[in-house]
Amino acid sequence: MHKSTSVAGVSVIQTESLTKRYPKVTALDRLTVDIGPGVTGLVGANGAGKSTLIKILLGLAPASEGTATVLGRNAAHEGGAIREQVGYMPEHDCLPPDVSATEFVVHMARMAGLPRTSARERTADTLRHVGLYEERYRPIGGYSTGMKQRVKLAQALVHDPKLVLLDEPTNGLDPAGRDEMLGLIRRIHSDFGISVLVTSHLLGELERTSDHIVVIDGGKLLRSQATASFTEATASLAVEVTDSDAHPDGTKALRTALTDRGLDVTAGAGHLVYVDAADEAVYDAVRDAIAGLGLGLIRMEQRRHRIAEVFQDSPEHMTEAGR
Repeated sequence: MHKSTSVAGVSVIQTESLTKRYPKVTALDRLTVDIGPGVTGLVGANGAGKSTLIKILLGLAPASEGTATVLGRNAAHEGGAIREQVGYMPEHDCLPPDVSATEFVVHMARMAGLPRTSARERTADTLRHVGLYEERYRPIGGYSTGMKQRVKLAQALVHDPKLVLLDEPTNGLDPAGRDEMLGLIRRIHSDFGISVLVTSHLLGELERTSDHIVVIDGGKLLRSQATASFTEATASLAVEVTDSDAHPDGTKALRTALTDRGLDVTAGAGHLVYVDAADEAVYDAVRDAIAGLGLGLIRMEQRRHRIAEVFQDSPEHMTEAGR
């Protein structure tokens, strides 16, 4: 695979008052959003409108109102031209069980217009990129869920698109498989310059992978901003320590010692302690307390928000934050 070119600051996706109504539900409700190059996470609960948006962007479903453009093309009138430049990884299982990954991806490359020789060369390169080697010659029906997800990713990349739309790509994967898939998604942009729109109902996944986050709920835009803005540093320290023979619950002992020193301390998940760090003297106090207790220091760093915490600040976002 070779590196595509993208122009910084140019929109890859734009919607203006985009609305999609079905007889009993409004899937998208006047959605206006501008998405630039890079990796963008589209987060929302199941039924929030994510898959409907992708169908409209690909020209596969008409909008009820409003407009959508992809790579500068109107989705309502130029769906075919958009699909030539965009890769799509669907959420649902759609792979034929009786052909190999190589046969399937070559077929998809030929459908995208690649000559036979180029299709085979690009298929080999792309399957290696997603981590499929000798198994790519076996029938897909015998693949694990993780291998099937890699095949779906490969067919979305094989025609060298400028943008890929990935719909819930980690569905059904175990934690290790999720980590591997998220790493692949990140490299799509960093290694090859292809922009990515990836959907998920899991905030933590997108926090780790995306440059920008778009949050929708009930088809409405809740928020759109850089991931770094969501997770900006707070004025507190995250401290993690080991236990010791003298203090079998080292975290509890540290909380007590810091509280006795007049510091504002809250418990975090697992062995984490959060300490209000109003000035640099707090770092010394925490270090001295850990040394005095004979505990081992695993990490001490300025705390950053998790995306979920941002939404816990307002009641209307609680459902999204808990997913």
